Amino acid sequence: MARNPDHSIPPAISQAGPRPSRAEAEEAVRTLLRWAGDDPSREGLAETPARVARAFDEFFAGYAIDPGLLLARTFEEVDGYDEMVLLRDIRFESYCEHHMVPIIGKVHVAYLPRHRVVGISKLARVIEVFAKRLQIQEKMTAQIANTIDEVLQPEGVAVVIEGEHQCMTTRGVHKPGVGMITSRMLGAFRTNPSTRQEFLSLVGNPGIHG
Repeated sequence: MARNPDHSIPPAISQAGPRPSRAEAEEAVRTLLRWAGDDPSREGLAETPARVARAFDEFFAGYAIDPGLLLARTFEEVDGYDEMVLLRDIRFESYCEHHMVPIIGKVHVAYLPRHRVVGISKLARVIEVFAKRLQIQEKMTAQIANTIDEVLQPEGVAVVIEGEHQCMTTRGVHKPGVGMITSRMLGAFRTNPSTRQEFLSLVGNPGIHG
């Protein structure tokens, strides 16, 4: 996934002032290690702050990417194709914005083209951009669907996300195996029950009813 060469966050995303330096980020990790009750200077933890900072570069790479630009190149030579385009079971890893622990699951996404289509890898990249930010699943579902709708202007967009939240399985109520399902239906997928049902049937009808 391409990132800005200077790793800067676009102004439209960053609203909390200048980005801290890497040294400041590493010092924050040392503070958390001390707060947890350990010694950040011991051998096993000496390199942890630097490792965490590098991991954050990967975990939250989506802040440095404009998802709309990923969909900018489209193709109109489709010989009149106007049926559903569907990608299912796209695995994602994100982080809960409330506890900063993983959300892991899969995304199903479809759209009904209006004279043009986009490369299928670009749809997966849009999902990756939004997953690589601090998230709640409901917001991520809406962001993916809204971006595809706004940029491609298709006849309709459908997004279903199935996720397991570690903030619920490894802390708090400790309920492993609980899956959360969210959906966003736009255009024909919202107004046409048969189109909606076709989509749900193709993705395995994950508990979303028309």
